[in-house]
Amino acid sequence: QVQLVESGGGLVQAGGSLRLSCAASGRGFSSYAMGWFRQAPGKEREFVATINWIGGNRYYTDSVKGRFTISRDNAKNTLYLQMNSLKPEDTAVYYCAAGVTRSGRHYETSYGYDYWGQGTQVAVSS
Repeated sequence: QVQLVESGGGLVQAGGSLRLSCAASGRGFSSYAMGWFRQAPGKEREFVATINWIGGNRYYTDSVKGRFTISRDNAKNTLYLQMNSLKPEDTAVYYCAAGVTRSGRHYETSYGYDYWGQGTQVAVSS
């Protein structure tokens, strides 16, 4: 089992940057696929980015391509999301998630994940 704690959220002006972190405790972090999701007020949770267990494969939703970068440090049991050129529409609670690596799972959906953090708020002002 893995416990996840996000940090790094805050208030930033449009065009600014933030780096979110997700610290994992428990066993087996390096074997999990990891993802970031977000939920804006009044909207459903949506996929942002995912990275495989070794960090070789990364996938992003179209709206963040070229602006956000997902990465992981397995030695530190930590997942990151570097967010640049932030826009007001990026305002949301951001969640990290861990999914057991298994053939056939869809890590661009919430169904690919077994464990979730509590979220960190990101607010982008115009």
